[in-house]
Amino acid sequence: MFEPPIRIAVVVVTYNSAHLLADLLGSLQEGLAGLGWRLVIADNASADGSAETARRLAPEATVVETGRNGGYAAGINAGVAAALAAAPDLDAVLVLNPDVRLEPGCGAALARELGLSDDGLPHDGLPGVGVAVPRLVDAEGRLIASMRGAPSLLRAFADAVVGANRAGRVRWAGEIVADPAEYERGQDTDWAEGSTQLISAECWRACGPWDESYFLYSEETEFHLRARDRGFRVRFVPAARAVHLGGESTTSPGLWTLLVANRVRLFTARRGRVQGAAYWLMVLARECSRALLGKQTSRRAVRTLVSRRRMSAPRGPEWVGAA
Repeated sequence: MFEPPIRIAVVVVTYNSAHLLADLLGSLQEGLAGLGWRLVIADNASADGSAETARRLAPEATVVETGRNGGYAAGINAGVAAALAAAPDLDAVLVLNPDVRLEPGCGAALARELGLSDDGLPHDGLPGVGVAVPRLVDAEGRLIASMRGAPSLLRAFADAVVGANRAGRVRWAGEIVADPAEYERGQDTDWAEGSTQLISAECWRACGPWDESYFLYSEETEFHLRARDRGFRVRFVPAARAVHLGGESTTSPGLWTLLVANRVRLFTARRGRVQGAAYWLMVLARECSRALLGKQTSRRAVRTLVSRRRMSAPRGPEWVGAA
C-alpha cells in the first residue's frame, strides 16, 4: 500500500535470480524508509523458481511472469505497465537489478533530487531532473565508476588508444567517468549504469517505454540519452548509496560481445551510418588490440563486429549463445 505521500513503483527484473532476492528484499525497508512504495517483480521465464521465490518472500508484491526471456528492457516495461495499471498516479519508478542492495535512506535521497519529499512537505528539487542515480559500490565496498559520457568518436578513439579507465580520468576524453573525486559531488551525467535508478513519472510519460530491441546492455544508455533529448536531466546523487554485486559482462565472451555490438548499434542509430562506420572502426581496433593480447572476450567480439549478418541479427538469448 502507498501510505506515505510519495507513490513509487519498485520494479525488479529477474532472470534466474532466486538466490539474490532475499538480500535485495531485505534492504528495501530501510533503503526506502519514509516513502510510499509498491513492489513489482517482472520475471523473464526463469528456470530456477524466481517467480515462486518472489511470491514466497514478498507475498504483497505484484509478480508479473512475462513468459519469455525478452531482456532487461522488456522486463522493465512489463513491470511498469503492471504498476501503472494498478496505480496510474505514480510519482516515480525505481528500477532495480536483483543484485542490488539499497543502503538506508537511498530512496529518499533520490526522491528529493526529483523534487519529491519523504516528509510530505513541498520540495523544489532541481529543475528538469528526470532520472536520479546513486553512488554505487561493489560487494567489497569499492567504488563503481557508474557515470558515463555520451558516446562520441573522440571518446571511442581515446578508449582504443589508452583504454577506457585511463581515458576516463579526463572528463571530456573518456566515456567512463573514472576519477573517484567526481563521485564525491552531485552533478549531471549524460547517462549512468542502469542497475539502480529512480525515474520520474513525468519523464517516463514523455519518453515512453524502454527500447526492447537491445535485449541487454545499452538499453539504459538509449533511454537516458532519449530523456536528455526531451529536456530531462540525469542526476548523480552521492548521498544516495547502494551496493551492486555486478555481472559477468567482462568475463563472459557472449555478454561482452553483446555489450560491444550494442554500443556500435546505438551510436549508429543516433549519429548516422557515416559516423557509425568510423565508430565501428575504432571499436574494432580496440577489440583487435586486446584480442592480440589473448583476451577471449575480445576475440569473440571481433568475430561478431566483422560479421554483417551477426551485427544485424535481432538481439536475444540465442544471440548471446551464438555470438
